[in-house]
Amino acid sequence: MSVPATSQIPAINKPHLKPKTLFGYGLGDAGCNIAFQMTGLFLLLFYTNVVGIRADHAGVILMIVKVWDAFADLFAGRMVDRTMTRWGKFRPFLIWYSIPLLLSNLLCFWIPVDGYGAKLAWATISYALMGLLYSMVNIPYGSLAGAMSQNPVDRSRLASARMVGSGATILLLSLFLAPRIKGAENLAATFLITAVAFVIIGALFFFTTFATSKEVVYREVERVTLKETIATVRQNGPLIRLCSSSLLYLIAQNVIGALTIYLSTYVLTRYSEAGWVATISIVITTGAVLYVGPFGPTVTRVLGKKRGFMYAAVLAAVGGVLFSLSNFLWYSFALSLLGLFFMGVGMGILNTMTWALEADTVEYGEYKTGIRTEGATYSAFSFTRKVGQAVGVAVAGYILTWSGFDAANTVQSEDTVRGMALGAGLVPAVIFLGAMLIMAAYPLTEAKFKDIMKSIEANRQLRHEQLQHGDIPNSVPTREDRVGPTARDSHPMTTQSPVVPPKDDDAPSA
Repeated sequence: MSVPATSQIPAINKPHLKPKTLFGYGLGDAGCNIAFQMTGLFLLLFYTNVVGIRADHAGVILMIVKVWDAFADLFAGRMVDRTMTRWGKFRPFLIWYSIPLLLSNLLCFWIPVDGYGAKLAWATISYALMGLLYSMVNIPYGSLAGAMSQNPVDRSRLASARMVGSGATILLLSLFLAPRIKGAENLAATFLITAVAFVIIGALFFFTTFATSKEVVYREVERVTLKETIATVRQNGPLIRLCSSSLLYLIAQNVIGALTIYLSTYVLTRYSEAGWVATISIVITTGAVLYVGPFGPTVTRVLGKKRGFMYAAVLAAVGGVLFSLSNFLWYSFALSLLGLFFMGVGMGILNTMTWALEADTVEYGEYKTGIRTEGATYSAFSFTRKVGQAVGVAVAGYILTWSGFDAANTVQSEDTVRGMALGAGLVPAVIFLGAMLIMAAYPLTEAKFKDIMKSIEANRQLRHEQLQHGDIPNSVPTREDRVGPTARDSHPMTTQSPVVPPKDDDAPSA
């Protein structure tokens, strides 16, 4: 019997990624979030308070571009699946597109045109360009994790590393940019200088990720056709459920992210006008991934990724309700911050669990079809995330309009402040609970994932044996309490008995 070309089971059973690899991978998400978080946290404010775009018009721009971004993700996924270089499939994109991405972020915060229509056009085009380039970097970056290890703990560590990297960027923004917003004499210059500095910082981050990462997971098909991509994604039920759940929680998360600076500027200033209020608000909400992310592997070990996701969604919902009641009935600064903290911790765990769950769906696709399509899987997942982001930012804009927000007023009316607090807490809370209910039907537990990985290994061995005229493996043992599926049962390409070509000495005589 021939020996299979590669074996992945030993790599699954034992974590193997070094600290420098995890650190370098985390810097990649820090680089991505220079553009993502700066626009997510401050672009709506930049449009309304600096450029002079109406809040509802700004919300429409952000929603349209986010939908555009979603389709850009699908394009980027196809580009990734068609690519293979001597540096790997994913790493080259970090070099090719990172600097253009950072420059496009700068253009988003520099609008040198006059006239309301011209400003709307510049805002839309510059943000759309940034979204396309973000997809060309973030899709291969996110897909890279699935190619670096198949061990569940390693994947949780990678997800935690990227959450820490994301949180570090948020911390930079909250410490150096957010406190300057309320009292800045020239807010436009403040945003522009920050964007210029981030071009240099972000480039260093991306090049470090490229240098410290390595693609080690074996793939039988290096370049995937569009037909194979569609077939793999269509059969991936866990991916569809994960996308549906993520769509909802991303809507809620982006409502909070877009409104946090407004809440700290107009709602929480009823209790304190200190400059640290904006900083602490961002740190305990969007920035929570920095201090929650490192606990991702622990959550995975204790609860599992699925239950960790569900509990985190409930915690975020509780935080939303608490924040609204604290500013609508009780008027408590401490409870307001506690509500924001609960939302932040919930969102931090949700993000960490989500990235680890997405990597697992790649293996499920391979289990069903024999083809690894990290680019398509990640882009399909990211597509729904972008739609969720688009809807979330639009909802944030409509909450501002509904509450009666007017950027021309330094101090908002009490009814407006109460409306902002109510919408920013209760609307996300309801959506978080919807995400939790969908995740309850997600089928890939840790035990099921181990079964799938052993079946994938058997499928590879079977195909190798067919090519090498060998024997067909019997049923694959999985967990101790049951026998797993056979290679024939679990792989559509091998449902029929293979035809083994005759050896040369067995060929019929002429």
